Amino acid sequence: MDYSIVTHYFPSLTHLQQQQLSALGPCCQHWNAHINVISRKDMDQFYLHHVLHSLSIAKFITFPAGSRVLDLGTGGGFPGIPLAILFPQTHFFLCDSIAKKIRIVQELTAALALKNVSALHARAEDIQQPFDLAVSRAVAPLATLISWVWNKTNQGLICLKGGDLTMEIAECTLFSGISNAQIEKVNISQWFTETYFVEKKIVYLRK
Repeated sequence: MDYSIVTHYFPSLTHLQQQQLSALGPCCQHWNAHINVISRKDMDQFYLHHVLHSLSIAKFITFPAGSRVLDLGTGGGFPGIPLAILFPQTHFFLCDSIAKKIRIVQELTAALALKNVSALHARAEDIQQPFDLAVSRAVAPLATLISWVWNKTNQGLICLKGGDLTMEIAECTLFSGISNAQIEKVNISQWFTETYFVEKKIVYLRK
């Protein structure tokens, strides 16, 4: 697994961040062999499809030190773990309703010695803590995500999405009461040139 694609786009990583990112792939591969949360065919493109995709959020926004970010439906730890590596002064709360996925998050967090990650085995709608911002990656439609966490965040929700979002955004404004003025959509391909990102987008639902 070659993580150089990450350092290509993020050349200012510290030595510790480089160590953590280079170790993330082998650690995920190890645990994925026991608890399959990432397609094994997809592991060959791990740093492109999972790590770099997660870190596209860092091209869009910088998380202030001390802020609290909820990762909804984190699965095997994405986008939360790569973001936690990049923003060590921000606390990330990685939430998933499936226990085996949270177990992987806990193992990865321990292996990488990440002190700014908490793993929450819970349904997103049942979490009662307040957060500055929520993030998600291909978890649920925008309107559903809003119904889960809108009243728990100060600044809103950032989602990694793909394809044509016209209908999903229209349904979001119709059913959630969010106005178009609160929705910002950007193409990830403006930062990353690989064809994988051609239809990938960040959607920011802003409070």
